[in-house]
Amino acid sequence: MRNLLILALFVAATSMTGCATTANNPRDPFEGFNRAMFSVNEGLDTVVKPVAQGYDAVVPDLIKTGIGNFFGNIADVWIAVNNFLQGKITEGASDVARVLVNSTVGVAGLIDVASYLELEKHNEDFGQTLGKWGIGEGPYLYWPLIGPKNVRDTFGFAVDSSVDPLGHMHDVRARNTLTGVHFIDLRASLLPAEKVIEAAAFDKYNYIRDAYFQMRRNAVHDGNPPPEDDDEDEIEE
Repeated sequence: MRNLLILALFVAATSMTGCATTANNPRDPFEGFNRAMFSVNEGLDTVVKPVAQGYDAVVPDLIKTGIGNFFGNIADVWIAVNNFLQGKITEGASDVARVLVNSTVGVAGLIDVASYLELEKHNEDFGQTLGKWGIGEGPYLYWPLIGPKNVRDTFGFAVDSSVDPLGHMHDVRARNTLTGVHFIDLRASLLPAEKVIEAAAFDKYNYIRDAYFQMRRNAVHDGNPPPEDDDEDEIEE
């Protein structure tokens, strides 16, 4: 995944100076490049999606829940760090408590005991942290396998990936197996949303892009985003 990101960043850097086309959305100045990458991703998904569908159909719900909880518990460590970096001490402390409870009573995170104890599950990443620090989002980009990102979130994703404990495992077979299971589990979790997109979207690319803008805007501002004019100023920065 890291090598793919490095390659994608290199392609973007060498393409953006000459591949920008007239875009329908000013936040997506490289729409021609992004649509090409979107098509690449759709092609790759013809292989990935059937595997995810098979996983979703064959694996019992209880096991899928345990797998999601396991990886969610690992993610809570970095989520806690990002909450602390954003100055949200109470949320960060809650995340730490979630990890301690789920890693012990929850059997290595397989059971989400913390949620039963009303320790809320948060979703923070380094892209959101950069947004909290006032870093502008930059142009929209679409990466194969990784999906939609802006420049800020692309950098954030690189940092998130570099601190992922799975990537630091010395046992190559175990690392690759866990990474593969995590990827397929994430892809399977998107199947219900994909049905909605396929049914509602005249232009799937535009639908995903606009949904991404709204989702990230709400995430960075904790569900209380500023007026649209302020967002435009942020993009220019």
